Amino acid sequence: ATSRELTGSVEAGIGRWKERRVMGDVSTPLNAAGTLRVRVVGEYSKSDSWVDLLKNESKTIYGVIDADLGPRTLLSAGFSRQDLDPRAGMWGGLPFWYSDGSKTNWDRSKTTAADWVSWASRYDNGFASIEHGFENGWKLRASVNSSERIGDSYLLYLSGIPDRVTGQGMSDFAGSYLTTTKQDDIGLQASGPFELFGRRHEASFGYTRMKQEFNSDNRAASFGSADHAVGDFNNWNGAAYPTPSWGAPTWYESSETKQTGLYGVARFALADPLKLIVGARVTDYEKSGRGLSTAAYAIKHDKEITPYAGLVVDVGSNWSVYASYTDIFQPQNRKDLAGNILEPIVGKNYEAGVKGDFFGGRLNGSFAVFRIEQDKLAQEAGRIDRDGAGPLLEESYYRTAEGAKSEGFEFELSGELAQGWNATAGYSQFRAKDANGLDVNSIYPRRLLRVFTTYQAFDALTVGGGVNWEGRTYTIDPAAPSGSTGLIEQKSFALVNLMARYEFSPHLSAQLNVDNLFDKKHFGMFAAYGALTYAAPRSASLSLKYRF
Repeated sequence: ATSRELTGSVEAGIGRWKERRVMGDVSTPLNAAGTLRVRVVGEYSKSDSWVDLLKNESKTIYGVIDADLGPRTLLSAGFSRQDLDPRAGMWGGLPFWYSDGSKTNWDRSKTTAADWVSWASRYDNGFASIEHGFENGWKLRASVNSSERIGDSYLLYLSGIPDRVTGQGMSDFAGSYLTTTKQDDIGLQASGPFELFGRRHEASFGYTRMKQEFNSDNRAASFGSADHAVGDFNNWNGAAYPTPSWGAPTWYESSETKQTGLYGVARFALADPLKLIVGARVTDYEKSGRGLSTAAYAIKHDKEITPYAGLVVDVGSNWSVYASYTDIFQPQNRKDLAGNILEPIVGKNYEAGVKGDFFGGRLNGSFAVFRIEQDKLAQEAGRIDRDGAGPLLEESYYRTAEGAKSEGFEFELSGELAQGWNATAGYSQFRAKDANGLDVNSIYPRRLLRVFTTYQAFDALTVGGGVNWEGRTYTIDPAAPSGSTGLIEQKSFALVNLMARYEFSPHLSAQLNVDNLFDKKHFGMFAAYGALTYAAPRSASLSLKYRF
């Protein structure tokens, strides 16, 4: 809440699949001096989908109050709530194979859901911070954050491999889960300049602490005498699938995670064109939990030190080159064959690059090369039936890849190419292999290209367009039927998006967006448990915005 006068905006929009959206953002002082200010943001949206039966509804409210307790002291406190209510969403995805080993090619509207499926969630977040600036340029900031996420789902999971002709071969499971995640964070940071050897440098020190508690209950489903067989999946009708009756919630799984960090960083001006950045973080991490079909586990790591160092050299007035190194310590939530949580990822990250600006800063460019070395990186290794419910509810288990290395480069250009003509373009490419030379995380594209440009045709009209291109991705499905290659692959593809904005006045504007202009069919969720979903077809949206 920074505005010392009444200001804000109201925006309304419509789009394909009956999309309706409205948003308001208002800021105002609460006293004549403007030392007490408030900002409130609210948004509501509702839409159908390109997927049969699927509907989405969301509500968001956010409010914050800022108070100047003195010339150098700022107190801020706020709260946000987000309610999401998707209906008839898929749990899992569409089968990639037919039983004869051939590949499916579903319509993008195909679903595995029933119309009673829901996955409602609410996320509340309260926060507060106080910051004080001292006369010597140092700042001290303390913050607290408390959040709670509640999910209440009634789900249908279809799995199996259907017959190409009859559609038979799919199985069903109905599940309901009530989950609660509570997290509390605190932070303390001090930063500012200091003098050493006749030069001015900067330093920052801080402490963070996080505690998260997770609990999940489930409800048993009963169909009674109702026929709930999937039957011919080629002609699946989720609207006709019966609704089960649900039992009372019973405990299913719980865990607790704690993490603290103590960090410091210093930026030394060794010479006018040369700067050295050094820092480190000391982390304590522990996680424990158990589940109905998972044995109790506990992981603890004390005093994990992750150092960082970087060097920046200014070359002339327009260019700078840099190099950096940092250790990696990254906890993960994947489970091994025995049901134990995998150890955190550890490794090293190296990067070097060059940055420049041109035409008086109107155009910026960068180029970087990087190398990431990781041990204990989770990779899917197979499936296991943990709860004895049969192959329908098998879950993936993971192995740790040792000696995983990612090497690549990326570059970006952005800025004003000519009067009224702005553009941004970026390209990245990498390879990632384990110690045996096998690809890791191949479901992520190795090559990405992003280009977008806008042109102010005249004072009131701005038009633009862009291309998002992704390289090939793939995985090997360990449960693929005989006769198939086992390869689940998405070849490279490009999406073209367009926009146009018209300014009726300094306060009122309208914008038209067209996404996936050429209606490219591509995967959304890719290769999850041998299944897939499709991303959105071509769509258009129109919004009207008023600023005051």
